[in-house]
Amino acid sequence: MNAGGLKLDVVETEDRSNNAVRAAYEHPAVIRWCHWLLGVSILVLIFSGWQIFWAFPGFGPKIPQRDFIHLPRALMLGGWLAGGLQWHFTFIWIFLFTGVVYLIYQAASGRYRMLLFTPSDLPGVWPMVRHYFLFGPKPPQTQPYNPLQKLAYTGAVVLGVLAALTGMAIYNPNQFSLLTAMMGGFRWARVWHFAVMSAFLAFIAGHLVMVILHGWSNFISMITGWKRGPEYL
Repeated sequence: MNAGGLKLDVVETEDRSNNAVRAAYEHPAVIRWCHWLLGVSILVLIFSGWQIFWAFPGFGPKIPQRDFIHLPRALMLGGWLAGGLQWHFTFIWIFLFTGVVYLIYQAASGRYRMLLFTPSDLPGVWPMVRHYFLFGPKPPQTQPYNPLQKLAYTGAVVLGVLAALTGMAIYNPNQFSLLTAMMGGFRWARVWHFAVMSAFLAFIAGHLVMVILHGWSNFISMITGWKRGPEYL
C-alpha cells in the first residue's frame, strides 16, 4: 500500500482464531535500532544532566546563589559531578551519531514523508488531542501516523537539534562564542538547555500515552517491524 507516497509491504496472517489479519511492515531494522538507541540515550542524558545540574541548580549568579529546583538523588546518574559528566559526554556521541543515521535513512528512503508534519496536517491535530486526552471520538486513520503523531515526531527532531546546539554553547562558550551569544549568553544557554530537556520529558510522556492507547501491536511493531491489523489497511 501507499503511505504518504511510500509503498509499504503488506502480508496476510492469521490471529489465534484463524481469522485473516493483514500486517504492514512499518519499521525497517535501521529505524528500530535507532529508535531504541535514541530512547536509551535520551534517558541517560536526562538523568546524567540532572547530576550535572545539581552542581549548581540555578540560572542566576552564583553569589548569592538562588537554587531553582532540587531533584531527588535517585533520579541522578553518575554519583557526583565528574561521574555525571562522563555519562553525559559518552551518550551524547551515541545520541548524535544515531540521530544522524536516522535522519540520513529517513531522507534517503523517503520515509520522512510518513512522519513529517506539514500545514495540511494542522486541522487534524485537535481531533486527535481530543481523542487522546479528552476521551473524544477517534478520527478515522488513513495513514500509519496521525497528525498529532507527526507533530510530536517532527518536534522531537527539532528538540534533538536544539539540545545539541544549546549543549555546545554550554560545553565550550569560548569556542562557540557566537552560538552562545545568539542564545543570550552562557546563563541563557543553560536556561534553553533545561527547557529543551523539559520538552523532551513532555514528549516522552505523550509518546507513552500514544503507545498505550494504540495497543500492544503498536509496541511489538517497533521490535519486529510488522504491525498487525493497522486501521489504515
